[in-house]
Amino acid sequence: MVVISIIVILISMAIPIYQKSIIRAKESVLANNLFTLRTVIDNYTYDKEKAPQALQDLVTEGYLKDVPVDPMTGDNSSWKIVMEDASQALNQAEPGIFDVHSGSDKKALDGTAYADW
Repeated sequence: MVVISIIVILISMAIPIYQKSIIRAKESVLANNLFTLRTVIDNYTYDKEKAPQALQDLVTEGYLKDVPVDPMTGDNSSWKIVMEDASQALNQAEPGIFDVHSGSDKKALDGTAYADW
């Protein structure tokens, strides 16, 4: 009985640590995916002299193999897109994507919203 209670105590301590490590891994993937998307959007805008109209344009033009999955939502179509201001766009007739954020409404371990990353 004592051995079983010790095992239960150890498991109850290990589960929260394990869950936090999974969240940290997802946050790391999210930060990496956001960095990649922002870099590729900048490269596309520089090369084509206009911003992409959709994330799929980056795949079509060969800048990405596939649109990355948002690890917080588990979907590659949930990204929140920030469009350029038409007055500051390179091609003012066709303002495109300026930035991307996670589509998740959850908060990170540091207290910030994933949508603000």
